[in-house]
Amino acid sequence: MGKAGRDWGQIYSIYGVDDWQTPIFLLIYAIFFSILSVIFLVYFEPICYFFHHFLPGPSSARFAAGFTGSVTALSAVCLFYAAGNIFYSSVSLHWEMAQRMVNAVGDWSSVKHALDLGCGRGILLNAVALQLKKSGSSGRVVGLHPTPTCSLSTLRTAGIEGVQEYVTCRSGDPRKLPFSDNYFDVVASAAFVHTVGKEFGQKTAVAAAERMRVLGEVVRVLKPGGVGVVWDLVHAPEYVKRLQELKMEDIRVSERVTAFMVNSHVIVFNKPSQHFVGPNEVRLDWRLNNLC
Repeated sequence: MGKAGRDWGQIYSIYGVDDWQTPIFLLIYAIFFSILSVIFLVYFEPICYFFHHFLPGPSSARFAAGFTGSVTALSAVCLFYAAGNIFYSSVSLHWEMAQRMVNAVGDWSSVKHALDLGCGRGILLNAVALQLKKSGSSGRVVGLHPTPTCSLSTLRTAGIEGVQEYVTCRSGDPRKLPFSDNYFDVVASAAFVHTVGKEFGQKTAVAAAERMRVLGEVVRVLKPGGVGVVWDLVHAPEYVKRLQELKMEDIRVSERVTAFMVNSHVIVFNKPSQHFVGPNEVRLDWRLNNLC
């Protein structure tokens, strides 16, 4: 799980929570509904009397008061769960999944160039860097994120982890990666690809096309024989289908993991090694214009 003796408190203190407003917002509402449900329980009879002014008969009033109190209590439980799951998914689960993704790559000692697509504050990025350091590799990992402001916080966490010499950060468009073809031995991405195109609506054809464009770019910059590892939410089936269309090899999908209140999976694949083209064969071309 990373460095020996590390606990979740240390991990949260290093990486923090990117979208802390969401769990706080949910927690406030959960507390509000909890208080409301306690009020229904303690003052049930007066509330029944209040409902009796609007409903015929005492039994109807009691049913309405009991039903409303039950829904309020259930809402509080759901909101507490949602807040906890999002808070857990943001750092603790993210760290655990980063370790799984790192372990999906067989030999890090031969890795010279790795890419973390959508590096955020550097949880996966630093996990890769720690593995490179542990394996004695002279390789480096590049963290790419759409927003340039992310680089400072990412490099800060790399410094705390003691892997700053293994890490480089840069901003760029994930739909048109600023790297040459066949450059990286490993390309990894954690809970990022699904965010591309979200401005068009997650379920729209345009958003799906944007995600497929990112996946095509991942394949383009990956070396023949390289390994791709993608942990993402909801859209795993469409990723697998696209990778099959791109003739990727050894595609593996992990078991379902609940993250940010939805299903997520880790997808691991290998890019086929180049080979000599026979008279009845066509060489695959990974350039961007053939992937979109």
